[in-house]
Amino acid sequence: QVQLVESGGGLVQAGGSLRLSCAASGNILRLYAVGWYRQAPGKQRELVAVITRGGTTNYADSVKGRFTISGDFTEGTVYLQMNSLKPEDTAVYHCNGRALGVGDIWGQGTQVTVSS
Repeated sequence: QVQLVESGGGLVQAGGSLRLSCAASGNILRLYAVGWYRQAPGKQRELVAVITRGGTTNYADSVKGRFTISGDFTEGTVYLQMNSLKPEDTAVYHCNGRALGVGDIWGQGTQVTVSS
């Protein structure tokens, strides 16, 4: 099994920065991709960014140029550096892992609040 735990959320003013961390434990060798999703109140969950074990990244258009996903799959850590934050970035951010033979794994989520 693989477990994911997020950290790093909080309250920040517009224009500020936060770095989210996703720590994986268990059989992390099975992980082949990790992504960050977010869900704002009354909205559907949306993909923010994803990184594969090979280092390929992909971003939602709304965060391109502001957010950077990085990670070390051998250590089981993935980060989301968020710069130039906007009030519309306010949401619960969830780490998602995809593991061979396991499927999707979700963390518990971390709240990010951006004040105007």
